[in-house]
Amino acid sequence: MATKSFDMIVIGAGPGGYVAAIRGAQLGLNVAIVEREHMGGICLNWGCIPTKAMLRSSEVFHLMHRAKEFGLKASGIDYDLDAVVARSRAVAKQLNGGVGHLLKKNMVTAIMGDATITAKGKVSVKTDKGTEELTSKNIILATGARARELPGLEADGDLVWTYKHALVPPRMPKKLLVIGSGAIGIEFASFYNTLGSDTTVVEVMDRILPVEDAEISGFAKKQFEKQGMTIMEKAMVKQLDRGKGKVTAHIEVGGKVEKHDFDTVISAVGIVGNTEGLGLEGLGVKVDRTHVVTDEYCRTGVEGVYAIGDIAGAPWLAHKASHEGVMVAELIAGKNNVHPVKPESIAGCTYCHPQVASVGYSEAKAKELGYKIKVGRFPFIGNGKAIALGEPEGMVKTIFDEKTGELLGAHMVGAEVTELIQGYVVGRTLETTEEDLMNTVFPHPTLSEMMHESVLDAYGRAIHF
Repeated sequence: MATKSFDMIVIGAGPGGYVAAIRGAQLGLNVAIVEREHMGGICLNWGCIPTKAMLRSSEVFHLMHRAKEFGLKASGIDYDLDAVVARSRAVAKQLNGGVGHLLKKNMVTAIMGDATITAKGKVSVKTDKGTEELTSKNIILATGARARELPGLEADGDLVWTYKHALVPPRMPKKLLVIGSGAIGIEFASFYNTLGSDTTVVEVMDRILPVEDAEISGFAKKQFEKQGMTIMEKAMVKQLDRGKGKVTAHIEVGGKVEKHDFDTVISAVGIVGNTEGLGLEGLGVKVDRTHVVTDEYCRTGVEGVYAIGDIAGAPWLAHKASHEGVMVAELIAGKNNVHPVKPESIAGCTYCHPQVASVGYSEAKAKELGYKIKVGRFPFIGNGKAIALGEPEGMVKTIFDEKTGELLGAHMVGAEVTELIQGYVVGRTLETTEEDLMNTVFPHPTLSEMMHESVLDAYGRAIHF
């Protein structure tokens, strides 16, 4: 079979890969993208998007139960789990088709199959119809990651689930154990708890949502406990005894092992990079703990080979992957003035109830880096819009460099904070100071006013609290 030549080959069509391919094509490059499973990758098919669809269902269900508070009447409130899942899958399918359409529109050659880099600049793709040989001076690895499986806690799809099983559940868990309290664990805990599962979350670190600011984690924990969740911190699941319709978890906490029974376990203990079968060893691409080692421009150290997104390490976020994809495509196309992606300027969002969002340094991290800081806080209870929405639980926290007024970090918990955080993200990108933010007129009545008040509070000038 004839070898096809391209300016750029992308392996993996998730939010990093397909965006890199489109940007490359926009810049006039002849681009091929290889995907072995789904256009749009995990994010679109089994991650970010379908989980948000499911969480929206549980949020509406929660609000329906609060109808009386809003002067409304609703009776016989119930849910149909199959219909909730069907809506979530339909949303994912719609977007999956959209990615295919965008690639076509941008004249990217899309190939479904398994790719291996057989030699420098050579990619072999196993497809349904046989093997295709491709060549390019530039190869982007965007193969993503998968759920980490701990020995003895492996998923079986029946009693023990990964995120994939949890998105198409065979049943509604009555008594649920979630292992791990990062974004994935907490979102599933929130979804199932809201629909009535008796939910326990076990976290090995000293607090849930361990990448967040400690104060925000603490606030979120109180809210989850109010909703009936059991939270076990500094705890570890040592083993799972699987029986008929029942799992006995041995949980070590405070030096003692406790046994608890559950009918369902969701394991959300992190991810491992998809580095196998790509031919990386032969090329000399360095892999450290399942992630490809890169510089700030996503270069692997092997000429013409780049790695973006989850395979290239933390933060494991779709929007980071997309931005890296654009950056690498621009580098390959020879554009000047290409900026590397700064991890501390990337916002993290968790869509539990209440939502959590943050950008930049936590208070502890800013102090550890030697900054003298000013910290401002503003509670949702002091905001007219939050009270009108019936969402008075939450807070906005901002951290500034005392010397320069630089916004070092922003942390929020409460309704719609995943939408609010971008205000601070833009601020950080524009290198805003406390003065710029104080002089900005925020619209009223909005939740965003709390962002202004939190800045004012850092300087002893809060008006409404």
